[in-house]
Amino acid sequence: MNHPMTMTQKILAKHAGLPYVEAGQLIEAELDLVLGNDITSPVAIRELEKIKKEEVFDREKIALVMDHFIPNKDIKSAENCKCVREFATKHDITHYYDVGEMGIEHALLPEKGLVVAGDAVIGADSHTCTYGALGAFSTGVGSTDMAAAMATGKAWFKVPSALRFVLTGKPAKWISGKDIILHIIGMIGVDGALYKSMEFTGDGISFLSMDDRFTIANMAIEAGGKNGIFPVDEKAKQYLKEHSAREYEVYTADEDAVYDEEYTIDLSKLKPTVAFPHLPENTKTIDEIKEPVKIDQAVIGSCTNGRLEDLRIAAKLLAGKKVAKGVRCIVIPATQQIYLEALKEGLLQTFIEAGAIVSTPTCGPCLGGYMGILARGERCISTTNRNFVGRMGDVESEVYLASPAVAAASAVTGYITAPEQ
Repeated sequence: MNHPMTMTQKILAKHAGLPYVEAGQLIEAELDLVLGNDITSPVAIRELEKIKKEEVFDREKIALVMDHFIPNKDIKSAENCKCVREFATKHDITHYYDVGEMGIEHALLPEKGLVVAGDAVIGADSHTCTYGALGAFSTGVGSTDMAAAMATGKAWFKVPSALRFVLTGKPAKWISGKDIILHIIGMIGVDGALYKSMEFTGDGISFLSMDDRFTIANMAIEAGGKNGIFPVDEKAKQYLKEHSAREYEVYTADEDAVYDEEYTIDLSKLKPTVAFPHLPENTKTIDEIKEPVKIDQAVIGSCTNGRLEDLRIAAKLLAGKKVAKGVRCIVIPATQQIYLEALKEGLLQTFIEAGAIVSTPTCGPCLGGYMGILARGERCISTTNRNFVGRMGDVESEVYLASPAVAAASAVTGYITAPEQ
């Protein structure tokens, strides 16, 4: 009997040791990596202590990345990091990243080669779905699931059904992965992919850089997705070769795999897209914005858009220009490596000369942490991933989500603006 499977279902079947799985089936899968950060790990560590577990399942398959409030912003964040640091030392965790080595987890792990195609990964952070760009199954879980996974190396899943997104055509200048995923979320809504796998395919993918793909997979969760996943093409293989020495496995969806819905998106028709408050689905293209939207702050960074390509785009638009009077422009490279590359390329000089500031890698303002909290009534254009009420500060502040190109162009004019073609 034929059991056609999607790409995600094939990875899950392999990790569950089953010949096939079907949507809705409950499985227990072996994990290749378990991830936690400085906010979610302490909760998991306390749960582990409760069950008196003396050993972790594999000290090389756990990654602990201190990135949300690092360097520590207050006593509580210092205590959290101390808790994780002591745990990492006690268990001799190989992949523990602290100040000086750390970066934003979802940019750092692919860069360090810790995730490869065909892996099954969970992380106690909702944006763990980023690694689907590499052809891995990765998804966010709660801290108790993280605790169980650190103890056993396994996790329970309900096998997701899938949505298929066929991307065709070549995007215009300044159109990036951020515009594509905002367009998709605007189209299907924040629960349009609830507990489903978002599988991307089509000839348009060849025009997307790895950074574009990381951005798209990263925001699968903003559509409610269980995971987002891309095919492993030549670009992905090249990336894997450059970053990891690990063997990887390429899975492809069966031609007769079942999808709940299929969407075709012509990338050549997309325009710069902005998500207005207070939901990522509340999107408008730049030419649909009729009234000028004045901004107080622009943030370029995060696990969504803090990669080197993002910084290069922002620098191109800020070169020889000045950030508008009254606007604060905050640039946050996602990892130490990206920071260093940006330094060598002169991007940091461009940012500083334009009147922007450059921060150490951190999640910072994205979740209302620090490094750019908003006061009442303030507006921020941001390359981050969420714009819920109070996400970046006061409940009466507003966050507008956009690409690095739109954020940089807006920082110069002082209101939401498209970059000039």
